[in-house]
Amino acid sequence: MDSAQSKTACNITIRLLEPEDIPGIVSLFHGIGSYGKTTLLYERYLSEQDKGERVVLVAYSGKDFVGQVTIIWHPDYPLFAEKNIPEISDLSVLPEFRRRGIGSILMDEAEKRIFERSDVAGIGFGISADYGAAQRMFVKRGYIPDGQGLFGQGRYIREGSKVQVDDFAIYLTKKREHNRR
Repeated sequence: MDSAQSKTACNITIRLLEPEDIPGIVSLFHGIGSYGKTTLLYERYLSEQDKGERVVLVAYSGKDFVGQVTIIWHPDYPLFAEKNIPEISDLSVLPEFRRRGIGSILMDEAEKRIFERSDVAGIGFGISADYGAAQRMFVKRGYIPDGQGLFGQGRYIREGSKVQVDDFAIYLTKKREHNRR
C-alpha cells in the first residue's frame, strides 16, 4: 500500500475500504444498533469506489476497525452538484473510540484528498443533538453554512414548513485556504 492509500498517526491507520473489511465493519455497527450499515451499503460503497465516484476511508487501530468517512465526488445535494463541490459523508467513529481524535484524523485525510482536486469541500449533517459533537467539530475546522438552510427529501425547507427532523440536514462548505481548527 502506498502513502496515497495509507496514513498512520497516533497508532491509527487510514486506508481505502477493501472487500474483506465489510463483514467485520457491518458486524461492529450492528453490535451498537446501527442497522443502516448493511453489507449492501458497503458493497455499493465499494462499487462506487471502484468506479471513482466515491472514496471510502477506513480507520484501524492495530487490527481493530474504529471508524470511517467517505468522499462523494459528484454529490446529489443541489448546490454541491451545481458547483461541483465534493462532499464528505458518513463520518462514523465507533463509540468506544470517540474523543480520541480519530474523527479529526479521518477528516484530515478526506480534506487532503478533496483539496488535491477542488478548492472547496462540502459536508452535511443532521440538526438534532445526536450530531452535536460533529456539528462543533465541523465549525471548528472552518466549515460555514452554505446559506441554503435546511434540506431533505429533495427540497429546501422554507419557514412555516412542517417536517420530521431526522430526514433533514444543514450543509456547509470549507475553502482550501481556510486553516482554522
